[in-house]
Amino acid sequence: MLKYLKISNMAVVASAELSFGPGLTLLTGETGAGKSILVDALGLLAGGRASSDLIRTGESQVVVEAVLEGPGLVARLEQRALPVEGDELVVRREFGDSGRGRATLNGALVPIAVLREVLEPGLEILGQLDQRGLLVPETHVELLDAHAGLLDEADRVAALFAELASAEAALRQLREGRRELERRIETLEFQAREIDEARLAPGEEEALRRDKARQANADKLAQLSSEAFALLYEDEAAVAPRLRQALRRIEQLAQLDPAFATHVEAGGGLRAQVEELSIALRDYREGLSVEPGRLDEIESRLALIERLKRKYGASVEEVLDFGARCRRELGELASPEERAAALEDAVTRARKAFLDAASSLSRKRRAAARELEARLVSELTELAMEKARFQVRFEPEQPDHDAPATWSAQGLERAEFLLSPNPGEELRPLARIASGGELSRILLALESVASRRGAARTLVFDEVDAGIGGRVAEVVGRKLRALASRHQVLCVTHVPQIAAQAEIHYVVTKRVERNRTIATVSPVSGPERVEELARMLAGETITESARRHAREMLKQSVRS
Repeated sequence: MLKYLKISNMAVVASAELSFGPGLTLLTGETGAGKSILVDALGLLAGGRASSDLIRTGESQVVVEAVLEGPGLVARLEQRALPVEGDELVVRREFGDSGRGRATLNGALVPIAVLREVLEPGLEILGQLDQRGLLVPETHVELLDAHAGLLDEADRVAALFAELASAEAALRQLREGRRELERRIETLEFQAREIDEARLAPGEEEALRRDKARQANADKLAQLSSEAFALLYEDEAAVAPRLRQALRRIEQLAQLDPAFATHVEAGGGLRAQVEELSIALRDYREGLSVEPGRLDEIESRLALIERLKRKYGASVEEVLDFGARCRRELGELASPEERAAALEDAVTRARKAFLDAASSLSRKRRAAARELEARLVSELTELAMEKARFQVRFEPEQPDHDAPATWSAQGLERAEFLLSPNPGEELRPLARIASGGELSRILLALESVASRRGAARTLVFDEVDAGIGGRVAEVVGRKLRALASRHQVLCVTHVPQIAAQAEIHYVVTKRVERNRTIATVSPVSGPERVEELARMLAGETITESARRHAREMLKQSVRS
């Protein structure tokens, strides 16, 4: 929803600030006062083309700023990694007489294309400037589906089409990359076999390095362990026999002086430790052996492990993990023939599911199209276009199950709205309707009978009152107000019957100061609004009768 708009140096508007709320907002004013500037300014915010003709005489650049809010805006900002500030979006667009310009979203500089992508879904200008909305045929199928309550089925068809496209792409990739797949399988098989044949074990490398150290130093280890054992147990002055003698003396001391008894227990523990150490040295010495060729075996094994680590991982454990991944991928790839058969089966199943769902949707669309045509013609009759003809044209005319080139995420067909505004004129696409007023009323009728999905949008109607008045103007006003119960609606009008329906009413006036024309935009309510409607009814000379008529129109708009 649009909350605030500021325009600077645009045509006759030196500066204007407008606040908006939900519902229907209308701008009125004398011819040439600058009412269309609102539409032009919002068109720039929606990514429309900038023209130096819009720059106010004597100024160097136009600046348009706005504040909008809505969860959809936040989502689109987040998708593009743009700054998010609550639910609000501050947008600014400026361009100068040099032809250069720039746009920002929440202070971040963005290309015009991004500005358009973020704002377009929620801000739509309905009229001849509507180059991305209802005038684009791609939107017509969704509008028809929304009118017929087929949006969920359309979503399912789109999802099934995506599955079909994915399966077909996988099969095509397999067929095109057959040799590459075979090379990949050969590589995986070699890597897995090389690792399997090595028969590695977790912790093996550390154990080998310890064994290598023992084999390389076996003589020295035997000498040291023998000497240590002799010193502790075998020599004439060995520690163990002398310790036993010392302990007997300590026991005798304790018998004579009980205070020394505590040391007897400590001595016993020391003797046990010496004997345990002596036994360990003896067993270690006797267990030492040098196996002929063992050192070469260890070196060879360590070299193999080092080579595998350079290729597949930094440790034995990582090498084993790599081998397991190779086996898993081989299992997933299977053989090219098996995978091709599986993918062909997937394509067949996906095609059948898509065609079944799309065919059902197509039948319902074609039935709904006849009902939409009737309703829209009825709407146009109320809008003084009673001779208009409307048709939903499908391409192809009948669904073709054997023509995949015509299939899309929208189903088996495309739809386009055609209209003939007057008798004798051929049915033509909406974009080729010459009259801006007729086109705006057609778009109003479409929005009235077939609202699209999604959150509330801001709809800006351009020339909706062209060539109408009296009863038809009242109908247009009521339809605009009814539409404003679902969306925020902005409209520029010259017709009092439409202006009376406004919930927010701005008046554009102009004056001449120092030979310069200046337009100002002001909100009106109460007596000021009555005066503006009376001016629209009576012209330059406002009569009391015109004022009474204006007050009655406002009362009727409240009751309607």
